[in-house]
Amino acid sequence: MAIAARCLGKSIPEVGTTVFRPNYTPVTFGAIAGRHCRDLFDPERYTAMHQWHVENGAEFEDVGQWKRPWYFPQTVNGKQETMHDAVTRECLAVREKVGILDASTLGKIDIQGPDAREFLNRIYTNKWTKLEIGRARYGLMCREDGMLMDDGTTSCLGENHFLMTTTTGGAAGVMEWLELWHQTEWPELNVTFTSVTDHWATMTITGPEARNLLAEITDIDLDRDTFKFMDWREGKVAEVPARVFRISFTGELAYEINVQANYALHVWKTLFQHGEKYGLTPYGTETMHVLRAEKGFIIAGQDTDGSVTPEDLGMQWAIGYDKPYSWVGKRALSRSDTRRTNRKQLVGLKPRTRRWCWRRAPRSSSIPTTPSPCP
Repeated sequence: MAIAARCLGKSIPEVGTTVFRPNYTPVTFGAIAGRHCRDLFDPERYTAMHQWHVENGAEFEDVGQWKRPWYFPQTVNGKQETMHDAVTRECLAVREKVGILDASTLGKIDIQGPDAREFLNRIYTNKWTKLEIGRARYGLMCREDGMLMDDGTTSCLGENHFLMTTTTGGAAGVMEWLELWHQTEWPELNVTFTSVTDHWATMTITGPEARNLLAEITDIDLDRDTFKFMDWREGKVAEVPARVFRISFTGELAYEINVQANYALHVWKTLFQHGEKYGLTPYGTETMHVLRAEKGFIIAGQDTDGSVTPEDLGMQWAIGYDKPYSWVGKRALSRSDTRRTNRKQLVGLKPRTRRWCWRRAPRSSSIPTTPSPCP
């Protein structure tokens, strides 16, 4: 203002002031942050069954802002179970009877439009042209550099209608990824995406008794010959309209029950009312990790670190190299770096004795002198 006053031959008060933008006077960072502090600094998301988990003693972990049950410790002889004991009990329940997992946090994206199949063919590594209505398929999603970014199942609800599931932590990123490619690279495709993660609550019952339990409260035909693995059916569960998917993340017989979130707690409680005689046991994410690892299933973001291709994971079967068109990541997977034979590989380890286990996550090494991570 002093420079302007000098040029105009006036005093500073005569020139006046400009129209100031915030902030005219110093403002504290606290005022800028406002109410976004403490519990509101990072929002917490809860599933429809959250209060039940709290009342039944669940320990929680944070996954993509969601509060997910980690494990359900019980009190035995006046002493609370350790996590190890609780997980062991939960694993046995799933393998021998039936367990239930709150899987509502998985990302869910409703995809519709006459070009929906074409879009899936371009965004996933595998094929989607012939997926029939009533069927689901597992898919891998890569970045442009060929590295795995997310995975999940996508089910065909109608000829031009699909439901995509994502990892819990990757839901928002995948939604943004789909919109990015549609809006900037393939705007000619007639397809829309809607996040329905909060619309549907998901409860997975898994174990040898899963079919017997579900049969008591549903009108869906669960016969193994008519309701096959990777099928989905629509019907009622506990008198509530539901979509039931025969998908397993444990290797055991499993059904993923999806209902409108407002009715989920009722369905959850009904399952426990009928499940007592089958030994229905709630289990958390820690048990889920153990069960899927025993089966050899991956978790994107935990078994991957942004530098892993599908082939590094031994998942060549999920790559459609023979698709007659390109897809995101295809060209990168033909680079010399991604084709070299000495890339690190994900492998399973089997301990020599049943009582021996890793104390921490091991890391493979090609250097013979490198000490073992555990004694």
